[in-house]
Amino acid sequence: MTRFASLRTSILAAAALALSACGINSVPAAEENAKAKWADVEAAFQERANLIPNLEQIVVSSAEQERATLNAVVQARASATRPEIKVSGDDLNDPAKMQAYQQAQNELGGALSRLLVSVEQYPELQSQENFGRFMTQIEGQENRIRVAIRDYNEAVRQYNTTIRTFPDTIGANIIHGAEPMVPYEAVSEGAEVAPELNMRSEAPAAN
Repeated sequence: MTRFASLRTSILAAAALALSACGINSVPAAEENAKAKWADVEAAFQERANLIPNLEQIVVSSAEQERATLNAVVQARASATRPEIKVSGDDLNDPAKMQAYQQAQNELGGALSRLLVSVEQYPELQSQENFGRFMTQIEGQENRIRVAIRDYNEAVRQYNTTIRTFPDTIGANIIHGAEPMVPYEAVSEGAEVAPELNMRSEAPAAN
């Protein structure tokens, strides 16, 4: 009886080891890591969006062209932060949702870039302390976005490799029903370039 019990224990241990080697633990671990990294991406983009209202505090008046560009930034921010554009951790294998989110973020980044690209034409604005603080914040935030995207894409690469590699693919397909996750890719060239501000700081003309 003792010998039988010992044999059964050995079989159970071997079975447990085999299951652990078939993606029972590695697949969900890789999945949760990717979801956590995606949360960092969303947080970084949200923090960038939170900086946009500061533009209205910095800019007192502007030429009509810059004012129109500022309006484009405000509209792009509204689009990039609307609830239906959000991508949850459970949506990371949906290319359509990911593309829509990426497009909205890239449109906001592009609008910011156009707004900030000719800031050197306004030395009076560059001399303002609050403008310098804003530029430091927005440039730092763009760097955080790039790092968050890089880390997310690496986590997705690890997850996708895990669910496709033997023996983890056994548990991934039979037990977890795992599907590949979508990496974050820039929809437009230069979408991740840190923007610069192009606004005029002048008092409004008296009526």
